[in-house]
Amino acid sequence: MSQAASSNHLASGIAVRPLTDCVGAEITGVDLAAVTDAEFTVITEAFDRHAGLLFHDQHLEPEALVAFSRRFGDLDHAPVMENGQTAVPGLPEVYLVSNIEGADGKPIGSLGAGEAVWHTDMSYLDMPPDISMLNAVEVPPSGGDTWLCGMHAAYEALPEALKRQVAGLRIKHDGTYNSGGYVRRGAKVTDDPRESPGTFHPILCAHPRTGAPLLYLGRRRMAYVEGLPLAESEALLDDLWAYATREENAYRHSWRVGDLLVWDNRATMHRRDPFDASARRLMRRTQVRGKTKPVALAG
Repeated sequence: MSQAASSNHLASGIAVRPLTDCVGAEITGVDLAAVTDAEFTVITEAFDRHAGLLFHDQHLEPEALVAFSRRFGDLDHAPVMENGQTAVPGLPEVYLVSNIEGADGKPIGSLGAGEAVWHTDMSYLDMPPDISMLNAVEVPPSGGDTWLCGMHAAYEALPEALKRQVAGLRIKHDGTYNSGGYVRRGAKVTDDPRESPGTFHPILCAHPRTGAPLLYLGRRRMAYVEGLPLAESEALLDDLWAYATREENAYRHSWRVGDLLVWDNRATMHRRDPFDASARRLMRRTQVRGKTKPVALAG
């Protein structure tokens, strides 16, 4: 760490503790509803280094969550949820991830109580979001854990022969289904990933801020490696996912109310464990708009 960064660290009172060797750090000593410039400098340096940040005891109103999120950049508007509604009236940047039903019997949010498979948020777009964050409002007594895996560690785990094999190749990131397995509004369903809606991105990318080499996969379902026969594409994708989702590359987070988890969509994937559908879970999510397309790793 630079001398300037160390000074900010000491002046702010923030402590940064890595959660694993591969991904994530816990940050304490800061109120995200009133974060200072010096504190935010420490936060961004830790974010670049660890690709995911955990803050406890951040009971943020939606307005405060939006204000903190905007420190990282412009925000995306939340997508329309499965119930056909936007999430928070007057705050189009806030999306509700919840299984709770409203007075009308419809879910107030999206993604239910089932498993959300490994994915990168909205990577089917030409310019996916840079950052996502979740703030826990209600959590079930068990289940619903969120996992992060470090895609730099996944890249490092690849055998050299596999790195050479995929260098210069692109994956189609499917836009048919979301991470809960629901068909996106207006998507055309097909069993052939070569025909599904989506966007091609490089398999091996360089992080736009740090230059770190990354494996960039998106979501396994309906993915396709450009130009390969379908059987070869499937076999290659299976090989890549086997390395990417190793438990030693991951951090598992068990939620408590007030937790805020922030992750770098360019440098991580994430997933969610299922939980009892009769239990209540409510998360508020924001996304920082992408500034650049995923860039292929040079050489």
